Amino acid sequence: MEYNESFWLSTEERKKYKKLENNIECDVCVIGGGITGISCAYYLSKNNFNTVVLERDRIASKTTGHTTAKITSQHDLFYNYLLMSKGEDFAKKYYRSNEQAINEIENIVKKEKIECNFKRVNSYVYTNDINEVDNIKKEVEAVKSIDGDCSYVTEVEIPIKIKGAIKFPNQAKFNPIKYINGLCDVIEKNNGKIYEHTKVIEYKKDDDIFKVLVETNQENYIVQSKYLVVATRYPIFNVPGYHFIKMYQEISYAVASKMPKDLKIDDMYICVEKPVISIRTAKYNNEDYLLVIGNNHKTGENINTKERYKILEDTAKELTKNKVDYKWNTEDCIGLDKIPYIGKYSNMTENMYVATGYKKWGMTSSNIAANIIADLIMGKDNEYLEIYDSTRLEPIKNSQEVGNMLKEISKSIIAPRLDITREKQYCTHLGCELTWNELTKTWDCPCHGSRFEENGESIEAPSIKNMNK
Repeated sequence: MEYNESFWLSTEERKKYKKLENNIECDVCVIGGGITGISCAYYLSKNNFNTVVLERDRIASKTTGHTTAKITSQHDLFYNYLLMSKGEDFAKKYYRSNEQAINEIENIVKKEKIECNFKRVNSYVYTNDINEVDNIKKEVEAVKSIDGDCSYVTEVEIPIKIKGAIKFPNQAKFNPIKYINGLCDVIEKNNGKIYEHTKVIEYKKDDDIFKVLVETNQENYIVQSKYLVVATRYPIFNVPGYHFIKMYQEISYAVASKMPKDLKIDDMYICVEKPVISIRTAKYNNEDYLLVIGNNHKTGENINTKERYKILEDTAKELTKNKVDYKWNTEDCIGLDKIPYIGKYSNMTENMYVATGYKKWGMTSSNIAANIIADLIMGKDNEYLEIYDSTRLEPIKNSQEVGNMLKEISKSIIAPRLDITREKQYCTHLGCELTWNELTKTWDCPCHGSRFEENGESIEAPSIKNMNK
């Protein structure tokens, strides 16, 4: 079994798109073919914008194709944190924006007749630790105080004993690849263009026109547009925006096992205590599979990764009594204040937009982002723009992580000048020393989360260039 055999990408076919092979012009250029970029292109093409999507690999090949695909406003124990750090109005808007995103995705599925196994289910955050029960009860009180729908429970359908849980009803799950395929079909029907294996190198702006330089087949081409959307999970352009000082990335691991006929699990679960484990079920060929994901760590963290899958495999085998059929890993961005950055790429550049920092809840956050960015381009007000404002410069509550990031950024600039040992490898983003991940057989950057294949090929943003090996 290959280490990155994602359940979704292994069981669903994706339509193939050609490489860009000439200079083109459009209204909107979207960089990134994950769920955020495709959702943006969907809304804009539906509103008669000539939209082009550029993807350096395959559509949905990164985080979107390796997700749990939970569509939920329940983001761990989060609303009490929001009330304490951001206030009641902010927490209400955050909850409402996510609930609206769930409804919006369901409306798209129905309107466009997308067969993607969309289903409304309950979502739980549970604990087996008696010391965490009070935190769950506080979360219930916090959600109810902002008019959210939740309850405290002590029993769930999954065959494990729990000390307590918060239940969010009427959440959802789906097949992300089937959903993306459906959106892509609509984009093409509306004369939008999607290009794969088309790598963006850089951009410049002449007057009001963006000129995006891309590389395919060792040839360079230019995409000209009035609007530019950077939807690459981690923004690939350092300036303007300087997003690399506001975020870090984490790697999570995942397994999937076929479920026995007598095991019935429909709802979604995530535990409070570490290691965090997230559970849901999915269908393939009329068979139910159990997906177990979590046991995360910061990308590039110099730890023993060999045991990362073990607790996930043990959980899957304990519940299903079957072997693991799929095994993979995934990466996502986390903002220092835990809120996504959505909106302008920078106050210095008009008509350039970004969406990042989803904190592993990208299925709902991507729809929020697509609506905000589409509204900005169409000149419409969006009531949620303020809380996700990507240009915000308010004080960061997570001071410890800020300190850690500043140390890593300092190392990324200084290390190459102090140590030229040939055995060391450095990231092509800002020069940070890479660590070798023996489990995934990749070079990982502890500063900003870039990842490289063993041969030096860049596979994860923000790096664009391959390593010089």
